[in-house]
Amino acid sequence: MDAGNKAIVTGVTGVIGRSLAQYLSSQENWTVIGLSRRKTDLADVPGRFQHIQIDLLNASECRDKLRGVQGITHIFHAAYVDRPTMAERVPPNMAILVNVVDTIEPFSETLRHIHILQGTKYYGNHLGPFKTPAKETDPRHMPPNFYYDQEDFIRERQSGRSWTWSASRPHGVCGFAVGNPMNLTMVVAVYAAISKQLGLPLCFPGTPGNYNAIYQCTDAEHLSKAIVWMAVEPQCANEAFNITNGDFIRWGNLWPKLAAYFGMELGSQRHITLSDMMADKGPVWDRIVKKYGLKPYRYEEIVSWEFGDFVFTPEFDIMSDMTKARQYGFCEVVDTEKMFFRLFDQFRKNRIIP
Repeated sequence: MDAGNKAIVTGVTGVIGRSLAQYLSSQENWTVIGLSRRKTDLADVPGRFQHIQIDLLNASECRDKLRGVQGITHIFHAAYVDRPTMAERVPPNMAILVNVVDTIEPFSETLRHIHILQGTKYYGNHLGPFKTPAKETDPRHMPPNFYYDQEDFIRERQSGRSWTWSASRPHGVCGFAVGNPMNLTMVVAVYAAISKQLGLPLCFPGTPGNYNAIYQCTDAEHLSKAIVWMAVEPQCANEAFNITNGDFIRWGNLWPKLAAYFGMELGSQRHITLSDMMADKGPVWDRIVKKYGLKPYRYEEIVSWEFGDFVFTPEFDIMSDMTKARQYGFCEVVDTEKMFFRLFDQFRKNRIIP
């Protein structure tokens, strides 16, 4: 690894940005600057890095706060702006990338690499059944999709320049972050805790087909290692890679084990809309926090039920092909079932869940 790497990580309070900043700051020869709109308690985002609170949607604020940052070698773009529809997500998600690149790239002769985060929505999994296993060479679907706009922007911007780019396409990212809308492990953990508090068994909340469909997850720490590998491995220049744990699960096989982990009776399959059913459960969570002395995160900060609905509704397989990453040299794998229990153990140790 080259000496003197200095990285900007956008979206540092999110699941991926948080994990990436922690991983980079644990490595030798990396200096890390984390960017986020929200003010962060560094106890919530541990790691040896500088934090800059910044609104990346505001171009002038980006210029004011980032123009003086010198010696940047890598930009890891993990920031995300949520909006109700795919079309509405394009302008803000383009803006946060363009503003960072426009501010840093023209004035950083040291810049070597820019990484952007994508996902299986690149293949249209949010639209319905798609070709599986998905490969990086699969054609795009009908837009809008801000992944396409961001990638096209970076491809065009990189032409003729000495720096390179890469893109990762994970799915079902698992980790921890406060206020992040895509956090599968917390959806499961908080749903289980509330069900147990109410004296209920652990019922599967998804559709019947979802219970038996193939699904994939990506450990945030595993993803962080892959992202840094892409950034420093020369043959990964200007390439996109699917990154998952490398195995597959069916909720029907995992759900009984989750019930056992939380000390609960296995319930029936009951398809519910989590965003509706769990909307009024904030007071229940507050009682759980008080009862078990958990960290006092607000209910709406710690879990997104809309994301849970997104995960537990599709009745088709979601599979990404990992062949390309392995052929290029990233051969690490994660056992997804063990990952869930390891993360839950960490959450308990850190007083996030009971």
